[in-house]
Amino acid sequence: MTGAPDESSPPPGYLGAGGPISRGPAPELVEAGYALELADAPLLGRGLGLADLAHVTALDVIPDADRRALLGALVDLLDEEIAVDARYGDLVNVRERVLEQRVGSAAGWLNAGRPRREAGRIAFRIALRSRVLDLAAAVARFAAALTDASARERDTPMPGYTYLQAAQPTTAGHWLLSFAYPALRDLDRLRDDFTWVNRSPGGAGGVNGSRFTLDRERIAALLGFGGLVHHARDANWQTDGLADLTTHAAIAAIGASRFAEDVELYGSEEFGLVRIGDELCRASALMPQKRNPYALVVLRGGAGTLIGRATGVLATQRTPSGRTDNLLYAYGEVAGSVELAARLLRLAAAVAESLTVDAQRAERALRESRAMAADVAEAISLETGLDYRTAYRVVGRAATLDGDALNAAAEEILGRPLGVDVSYALDPVAALATRTVPGGAAPAPMDAMLAECRVAIATARAWIEAERSSITRAEHDLVAPARQ
Repeated sequence: MTGAPDESSPPPGYLGAGGPISRGPAPELVEAGYALELADAPLLGRGLGLADLAHVTALDVIPDADRRALLGALVDLLDEEIAVDARYGDLVNVRERVLEQRVGSAAGWLNAGRPRREAGRIAFRIALRSRVLDLAAAVARFAAALTDASARERDTPMPGYTYLQAAQPTTAGHWLLSFAYPALRDLDRLRDDFTWVNRSPGGAGGVNGSRFTLDRERIAALLGFGGLVHHARDANWQTDGLADLTTHAAIAAIGASRFAEDVELYGSEEFGLVRIGDELCRASALMPQKRNPYALVVLRGGAGTLIGRATGVLATQRTPSGRTDNLLYAYGEVAGSVELAARLLRLAAAVAESLTVDAQRAERALRESRAMAADVAEAISLETGLDYRTAYRVVGRAATLDGDALNAAAEEILGRPLGVDVSYALDPVAALATRTVPGGAAPAPMDAMLAECRVAIATARAWIEAERSSITRAEHDLVAPARQ
């Protein structure tokens, strides 16, 4: 049949045309598959360029003329936004088409001993590296803000609440520091995640290498990776680290959200213990008296969103090995989750940096509550030799915590008055001085914890900067010779 060209024929240079592929791609496939993958082109583009440069640099069988042509074209593409034709599939194919048009058959060396997925895996890890470090920096800022606020409020008495009821005396500093330690654990998790991300799948070949001799250690060093993913097949099909990373991003956001929940409650008119900066609030459009702590709502909603994304990434990673659909749905979701978590943690840090405590109201709330009941029961047990549960029952029966009420309750339960004066146990400031166990609210353990947190934060920040410098240096050392 002659006449108009067959619109179902593959576009010029379409991979597989003239071989196993005679038609397509179907517009439905382009819309649902190729376009989805190409939406992540800004995420992967530079990493693909660096991966290609390392491959061309390390593959010693490329003729000099082809190598020079390829390196020049690849360097040009690093800083160029190429036009994307979704019919050609993923960004690796699109780039290959562009390079074929510029340097001809020399572009074919890019696939020597290397499938498209290897380049994509490298590019993804390169994209994730900086994002993991950005999130770690945001978490370190949050931990530092909490630590600084805790130091300021180290000796500020306030009720320690459980179930929103005054439970025992504490300090605002001790309460604030309870959120710093989870953030430090987030940093430990992110450091492990970075170690996973910062390993190279380069040179692994299709499933277990190829006849082309590629120095995997050299490729890793050229790209600034900290080591290899050792098993060649595992290098191309790892999924667990992606699930870890998105889950840990969600966990970090949950820690910030828990802090925000407390701040919203303690900042309400009913509590009135704390206040965040005006720059983190917004006014009601209807009610002129309202000062809504909008930043806290953003933190709570963001944490919930990240829980959903982590679950989605887990679901998409449960494919059989030897499939790429897990990455099709993971590129944007994983990177986006880490980016969102970093934004949330920076916001949480700003909240902590702006936080002020109403010390007078906090101490008044403590003295007007029954938060000293457990201290009174402990004093009775220590002074009289009564077991703690019996002392607990006496205090629980007493209408108030004064001596007459306690003796009346003791008459009912013991058949006799207590015979001791434990009024000293009603002083919350004196009670806080007794919290000398490691992790307690007394000055000595608080100072020890503050020092521990500061060392951990400084160590994390030094690690982040060292990794950033290493990555920047490796990229310069890879690109600079190619530019020449």
